[in-house]
This record gives sequence, C-alpha cells and structure tokens, in this order.
Amino acid sequence: MTYEREITAPVALCLPDGRLNPDAVGWTRRPLHRANLRGWGRAKRWEYWGIVTPRHIVGLVASSLDYAGLHGVYVLDRETGRELAKDVVVPLAAHAVLPPVSGAGRASVRGGGVRIVLDQHPGGTTISAVAPGLSMELEVPLPDGHESLGVVVPWGPRRFQYTVKDVGRPVSGVLRLGAEEFTISADDSFAVLDHGRGKWPYSITWNWAAGSAPGRSVQLGGKWTDGTGSTENALFLDGRLHKIGDELEWHYDRSDWLRPWRITGPRVEVEFHPFHEKRAKTEFGVIGNETHQCFGHFAGRARADDGSWVDLDGLVGWAEEARNRW
Repeated sequence: MTYEREITAPVALCLPDGRLNPDAVGWTRRPLHRANLRGWGRAKRWEYWGIVTPRHIVGLVASSLDYAGLHGVYVLDRETGRELAKDVVVPLAAHAVLPPVSGAGRASVRGGGVRIVLDQHPGGTTISAVAPGLSMELEVPLPDGHESLGVVVPWGPRRFQYTVKDVGRPVSGVLRLGAEEFTISADDSFAVLDHGRGKWPYSITWNWAAGSAPGRSVQLGGKWTDGTGSTENALFLDGRLHKIGDELEWHYDRSDWLRPWRITGPRVEVEFHPFHEKRAKTEFGVIGNETHQCFGHFAGRARADDGSWVDLDGLVGWAEEARNRW
C-alpha cells in the first residue's frame, strides 16, 4: 500500500533547474501540473487517445522524444479483424507542438503523411487525424464533474514522469476508411486519454489496462511505478475517481498473449479476456520498443472508497505490456 498525497492546487512539475519539484509528487482529480521540462535528450512528451466503438478500436499517438517524433494512427475493425496502421518517425520531432498542461491549448504533429491535431479547451477536446486511407473528426466533451487520474511517478530528482489517465470520456464524430464512412455515437462509444510528460530512465517496462462501460471505468498500471511510492490505479463511478493506492500483481502468458490476464490486489480482482492482439516492435540501434496491446473484455470487481465491491463484468478496453529502450 502506498501513501500518496492528493494535490488540489496548480503546481509546476520541475524546479527552475529542471529537477523534479517535490511539491509536484502526488495525485490529482483534474489536471493541475504544468510540465515545465528543461534540457534535451531524456524528455518524453506524448498524447495518446484510444477510442472504442461497437465496430472499431482507434489509437492515436502524438509524441516527442526530443531526438525523434513518433506518431501513429491505428484502426481495428472488430468485425473482420482487419487492421489499418500508419506509424512515422520524424527526426528531432520537427513540427511537434505538445503543450505543458493537459487539456489546455492545441497539440499538433505532422510528418510522413500523418497529421494529428488536438484542440483542447475547457469543454473538451476536438480531434482531427489524417493518414493514408483514413481520416477522422471527433468530439470528446468533458462532462461536468468528470474526474481523471493525474500522478507523478518519481524515480529520482532527474528521472520522473507525470501522467494523466482519463478514462470513459464520451466521444462522437466520423471515421472514414477509404470510401466507407462510419458514424461514432457517444451513446455506445468512449475515449481514453494518456497524457505523458517526463524524463525517463533508458530502459523501462510497463503494464497498462483501461476499460469502460456506462457509469463504470477502471484504470490499472504496473511495473514502471513499483517501488516509487506512487501508483496509477483507480476506479471511476459515474465520473468520480476512487484512488487505489496498492501496487498490483499482473499475471499473463508472454508465450500466448490471448490467454486470460489476471490483475490483483487488496482492492482489485480482475480478469481480462482478450479478443485481439496488436503487436508493435521497432529497433533503431540502441533504441527499441516492443509492445503487446490486447483488446478485450474485463470481468471481476474493484473496491470503491466506501468499501463496497463494484462489478466490472462487461467493461471493454485493453491490457498491454510495453518494453522500451529510449
């Protein structure tokens, strides 16, 4: 069990010399951190949006690793299993604009035929994305009282990460795949944001799971936070965050990613049943990434702040393992 501090007022992530601000370590219910990163070479900035509809799963990533921008658009057709993906590497992260505060200002990237624009304002986010063979325009409103999980993970004064995991946001709009056009309705679709800003160790492994159904969402993480005193685990009920301060146990078969996963802790008893695996692997000399992101259904339960157990059966989303050398 970790003993994390809830932060309730705006705070700078870094001190003037670029080291981690001790006052920034803790968690929030809405974005309050300003990522005033300094220096070059180890800073990582990204916006990831995952969208789940009855027919499709969409992933958008816009990122700067200082020495390169890694951007991508991914679409899975849940009925046919067909995948469309376009990933690009832009040297020195040229044309990448990633604001310091989550949910505020315009984030945009372009290169290699991919363009992603995120217009962030107090009422939500407008997403526009174009890649070869596909495009989309989406609206992701921010409902009144909706809470997200912000966490600062401290490995040390010069290595740290600020993340916002915003799960279960309504989303609507249009997805175009070739000559086909699909309407996305907020009645049966949801979006998940992973906003990241920090300075990372060279080698790291993480687990991440997120799932939603009407009125219920879950956000679970592991490995990369172990031993830091911070966790990124939470249950959301009707938009309200119930912070889970336990480090969790993850059990899955790395030889068969489609077998059921188990994620457990004092307040979490979850099984995840995948129906599709997305694989991504890149190697650029000393730089490399291997990610196995599985889409599927959740079962089990999690405990709310009042001690009651909440049924998670029927949540849809993903669980993943990512191994990075960067």
